[in-house]
Amino acid sequence: MSVKSVTHLNFRGDARAALEFYQSVFGGDLAAVTYKDAGSVQDPAEADQVMWGQVVADNGFHVMAYDVPSRMPWERGENSFFVSLRGETTEEVTAYWEKLSAGATIAQQLAPAQWTPLYGMLTDRFGVVWVVDVVSEYNG
Repeated sequence: MSVKSVTHLNFRGDARAALEFYQSVFGGDLAAVTYKDAGSVQDPAEADQVMWGQVVADNGFHVMAYDVPSRMPWERGENSFFVSLRGETTEEVTAYWEKLSAGATIAQQLAPAQWTPLYGMLTDRFGVVWVVDVVSEYNG
C-alpha cells in the first residue's frame, strides 16, 4: 500500500487563475468545479469560484486548490507552507524556475548550493512560496 501527498492551496477568489498559471508552467490537465457546478452556492457573488480544482501533469506535478468562501475565515499567511519542487536535472529545474518566477519575489536566486547542483526560493505572484532544487544524494 502507498500514500500520496498532494499540496492543496487555499485562495480567496484567485484559485482558477492560480491553477491556470500552474498549468502553463507544468503542463497537464486542469479540472475545476465551481460552487454553481456543485449546486452549493451560498453567496451568488461566489457562484463561479472554484470549490474544487486541480492540475495533474504526466511529469508528476499535482496540485489542488479552491476558493475559501467569504463566510469562512482566511488569511494568506506568511511562510505557512512551502511547495517543494524537485527535478532530476538542472535543465528541467531551470525551465520551471524561469516560468514560476514571472511576477515573483525572489528570496534565493536559483544557483548551486552546498547540498545540490541548483536551489532557489521564490514567492510567486499568488503568494505561494516555492523551494526549487535538483534531487541529489545528501552527503552530510
